[in-house]
Amino acid sequence: MARSRTPSQAPRVVDVDVTEEMQGSFLEYAYSVIYSRALPDARDGLKPVQRRILYQMAEMGLRPDRGHVKSARVVGEVMGKLHPHGDGAIYDALVRMAQAFTLRLPMVDGHGNFGSLDDGPAAMRYTECRMAAPALEMTRSLDEDVVDFASNYDGRETEPTVLPAAIPNLLVNGASGIAVGMATNMPPHNLGETVAAARHLLLHPGAKLTDLMRMIPGPDLPTGGIVVGLDGIRQAYATGKGSFRMRATTRVEQVSARSKGIVVTSLPYSVGPERVIERIKDLVLQKKLTGISGLADLTDAEHGLRLVVQTKAGFNPEAVLAQLFRLTPLEEQFSINNVALVDGRPRQVGLIELLQVFLDHRIDVVRRRSSHRRARARERLHLVEGLLVAILDIDEVIAIIRGSDDTGQARHRLMAAFELSDEQTTYILDMPLRRLTKFSRLELETEAGDLRERIEELDAVLGDEKRLRALVAAELTAVADKHANPRRTVLLESEGGVAEPEAPLEVADGPCWVLLSNTGTLARTSDAEPPGRDGPRASHDCIVSAARASTRGHVGLVTSDGFVHRLPVIELPGLPATDGAPTLAGGVPLGALLDLPGSSPPVGLVSLSDESPGVALATRSGLVKRVAPNGPASKGRWDAIRLSYGDEVVGVADVGSDSDELVFVAASGQLLRFPAQSVRTQGRSAAGMAGIKLGPGDQVVFFGVVPAGQDPVVATVSGTSTVLVGTSPGRAKVTPLDAYPSKGRGTGGVRCHKFRSGEDALLKAWVGLGPVRAATASGAPIEMPDIDPRRDGSGTLLDEAVADIGGSVS
Repeated sequence: MARSRTPSQAPRVVDVDVTEEMQGSFLEYAYSVIYSRALPDARDGLKPVQRRILYQMAEMGLRPDRGHVKSARVVGEVMGKLHPHGDGAIYDALVRMAQAFTLRLPMVDGHGNFGSLDDGPAAMRYTECRMAAPALEMTRSLDEDVVDFASNYDGRETEPTVLPAAIPNLLVNGASGIAVGMATNMPPHNLGETVAAARHLLLHPGAKLTDLMRMIPGPDLPTGGIVVGLDGIRQAYATGKGSFRMRATTRVEQVSARSKGIVVTSLPYSVGPERVIERIKDLVLQKKLTGISGLADLTDAEHGLRLVVQTKAGFNPEAVLAQLFRLTPLEEQFSINNVALVDGRPRQVGLIELLQVFLDHRIDVVRRRSSHRRARARERLHLVEGLLVAILDIDEVIAIIRGSDDTGQARHRLMAAFELSDEQTTYILDMPLRRLTKFSRLELETEAGDLRERIEELDAVLGDEKRLRALVAAELTAVADKHANPRRTVLLESEGGVAEPEAPLEVADGPCWVLLSNTGTLARTSDAEPPGRDGPRASHDCIVSAARASTRGHVGLVTSDGFVHRLPVIELPGLPATDGAPTLAGGVPLGALLDLPGSSPPVGLVSLSDESPGVALATRSGLVKRVAPNGPASKGRWDAIRLSYGDEVVGVADVGSDSDELVFVAASGQLLRFPAQSVRTQGRSAAGMAGIKLGPGDQVVFFGVVPAGQDPVVATVSGTSTVLVGTSPGRAKVTPLDAYPSKGRGTGGVRCHKFRSGEDALLKAWVGLGPVRAATASGAPIEMPDIDPRRDGSGTLLDEAVADIGGSVS
């Protein structure tokens, strides 16, 4: 049976104007977002949720010297007692305060996976946390009435409206948040620099912005990097609004034997490596980014961030880097918008006002703390003075207490007999008799003296504004000494030498020289002129072979088995132009370019250009051959001579013209020189023709080409044939080539070195432009003797064994 509705149960309909309701509800929502969620307080630099997390952790005793607890426990305490919002928002704020890449000075010490720039954190049930050391400075003295407390959302608990904040947290850690109709975005700064500026403003209230910027030149981002362009920072410090560019820290390195690369060691603030890698890959696939052959993330815990962008051969790494800055997150814009709550209202503030608000807060905190401590000291002194009065006549005190019927009567009789206050009398009655001894009296007198001194000091601080400010400055200095660390971000007024986008992306083709050192190192010069003759000797400066080439051409490397190996010049590292002797310390090892067998060592370099008239090469048995160096274009290796069994190529060089001279030096000490025109050009399959006539057991130790019109020298090193070359010192001699007459091809030549007793062979010989440069097997230089005009001299004894001889490039 249905019940009838009484008039009191009838539905109640209230007419509400929709416009007014929407306006009122929106204003309430906007007020809540602005004041209770999105904007930080300029005094402690914290949003309400951050402040509640730190306060609750302090109440839980989660100090840095205690163990970690589950993050879920902290989130539950904050949500249940102070923050009437979801656990997700609280945990997100807690995680942010623990991330070293987000805050310049983290406030939470996290244990577990608290995320990265590319990935989120683990769930709060898996992570643990406790207060970081700087958080103690934010919450210190909360129990000394330094800040106001207010009721929580349900009136059952109280919470601080602001933290004492001994650290200028808003500037040091920055802030970001989106409110209704406004937003804030503030970059982090260095603690030491910020404290220095705050102390300067504290002690010099009329300081100008230029004075403070000498101490705070710009932001100091947690991830390091480079800040480019300081005009926007100056504007933001003056008005509260500006912008600057953040750029990754990069350098160009030789990342492999054949190519250079761009190594990224730090990224812009809030940019993760995966985001950069993904962007570069997309641009390469879309062909909007060229010149990149590889990308690797070599980041590890020991060396930190290391992204390697490998550039293609023939591309200018600096120009590729300019593309990366323009098209990828390796360069980002940071827009500064300093909006914070000042006196309970959102305001856009500059650097001076930010520091001043913090300093006013700290002065108020120190003043209230001093007043609280003075009051506590006075209360304690009052009690101590009462105890001292009682101890002077302890027998009478005991008699009064024993003769009283109850505690109330004892209290009144003691107050009347000794003129004590109610607090003093109560304290005496509550104290055990064992404390009222002679020794206790000495302790109480000492304590009373200390309390009077402490009260006097606090009176001086509270009564003198300068002493109060000096105390605040001293505390700021102590905080900076304890928690500050060096600047991580480099500030650049302008571009700082980075290649402009208009710079040529690809390396232009042009003439150059390719050089081979005695230790098997290859490199190319950066210009068409050969390296200079003069200069200090250094490791790897013994050039044993050189060939003219073009930057985008090829050179041939001839090995002892008679093969020519094609090498692209663009893959060789370039050497800077120099007036001194060349050094190949920055070259690439030959083994990184070619996999040569140990039985076929390199002999020399030859030009493969179409204009080359050919090359001349000679064998150990004294044969000589002129041949066109160019082989099949599709092959990387081809033969240049047909060798007999047991024979090998000992020398090779480009022939400029028929007027050049070919020079042989035999182990027996014989030298033969004759014009190149006496040797006709042959095909690749030919075995050559007679070059020098050798006696039984003799062999060629050097063959080379001397261009016409030059004044070369002959360097020889004698020794015994029973030892390995480069293992025993010998006698060296340097003589002008003009001292030896020219002979016909196929003859025995003339003697170039006179052997001493115990010597029977030339171990090393070389002919070319001086000065002569000799080296050990490890590449260390050896000083050669001065020029000796005698063609058959015996030379000078050396201190070290010569492994190779070289000289200037013709």
